Amino acid sequence: MPEAPLEDSGSGLVPAAEGWFVVNTRDAEWWTSSSFGHSADFQNEKFPFKEVGFHIAVLELGQPNGLYHSEALQEDFLVIAGECKLLVEGEERELGAWDFFHCTAGTEHIFVGSGEGPCVIVMVGARRTGGGRRAVLPGLGAGGAVSGERPRGDREREGGLCSIRMAGARSAGVLGSAALGGVAALVST
Repeated sequence: MPEAPLEDSGSGLVPAAEGWFVVNTRDAEWWTSSSFGHSADFQNEKFPFKEVGFHIAVLELGQPNGLYHSEALQEDFLVIAGECKLLVEGEERELGAWDFFHCTAGTEHIFVGSGEGPCVIVMVGARRTGGGRRAVLPGLGAGGAVSGERPRGDREREGGLCSIRMAGARSAGVLGSAALGGVAALVST
């Protein structure tokens, strides 16, 4: 399998063909939403990951990463910096750095940033053609911010809430020392 060349999308680097590649997260394409925080998923819409989705979200205080929903396939999540609230099956759990959440298919969930600074979450999920997302519990969260319908794959609208590409995370400071300050200390111990 050949190496996929990387191209600048205007908001970071994305693969320009099928194949393997290496990219620094700070240089990858990032999306931002005033409602749903910052996110990178490392794929190009023309060349999506077919088997496993990999995503990094950076949430500020009170920001959910999307809508309260369930997926048709398994997902797994690792908080690597900061704090967030996990709303899962109608229950609330506080998560911090290095907390792991295994989410079986059909489990209703969402993350909401909490704590003093940004929360960084690594998100991994199985892919399948015809798989789906089901938004649930209308009105959950402050002002219904984490509920409603979100068409699968509609990255531009995010369920009617604006999501735009941003200049790469490196220039925007999304993954700066504030977001990752505690990671180096935790890894070195």
